[in-house]
Amino acid sequence: MSSHTITPVAYARSPFREKFAIPRQPGLAPSVRTRIELTPPFDDPCALEGLTDITHVWLLFLFHQVGSRNDSLRVRPPRLGGNEKTGVFSTRSTHRPNGIGQSLVKVESVEGSCLWVSGADLLDGTPIIDIKPFVPYADIPVNAGNRMAPAAPEWLEVIWTEATETEARKQGQRLRENVMQIVTECLQQDPRPAYQKHDESRVYGVRLWDLQVRWRYPTPDSIQLVSISEASDDTLPDA
Repeated sequence: MSSHTITPVAYARSPFREKFAIPRQPGLAPSVRTRIELTPPFDDPCALEGLTDITHVWLLFLFHQVGSRNDSLRVRPPRLGGNEKTGVFSTRSTHRPNGIGQSLVKVESVEGSCLWVSGADLLDGTPIIDIKPFVPYADIPVNAGNRMAPAAPEWLEVIWTEATETEARKQGQRLRENVMQIVTECLQQDPRPAYQKHDESRVYGVRLWDLQVRWRYPTPDSIQLVSISEASDDTLPDA
């Protein structure tokens, strides 16, 4: 069996500082902006020529924080409730033989040897192993379907308090990002494991940029923001 050495061509710089609460598919949080930084010897701006004529690209990347190689042939995808198993190659599970993922993202701009995209579902620091243009006539086959995931998940209601909304707008001005919109897009997809039972008293947390975001579930179909604050390096979420 032959083997190949893969060298990252770039790294993703995103607001997602941990895996929890990252959208399970690209495009579900369209307000999330990610910078794709080419790395030597691929960091010549000429490598990105032509991308301003393309609306979307495929990012091929490595699941670099999943752990060691996983050769399991069956996995438990969230769409099946997190308990039922199916073949790994019928899912986009992060636990894969070679740990390779792909995401379709929107091209926003090109700045030197950096590509700005939106809608990415990438952890900060994700190694990018290739960038390929999206070609509509070839990449959207007629009558394509997926019975396991026929449509986007139903969104939960995200409830903001006056205090959390005020803090989100304040931090948004500092970060120059729409913090309130991005938090809403990420949380409305319900980041909890599919098998986890509802507990209205439990508080969850996640790091976005240098912020600690906390929330709870007052009902099975709603999320309420508890707090948003600048986080110290030793702050850990309660998820």
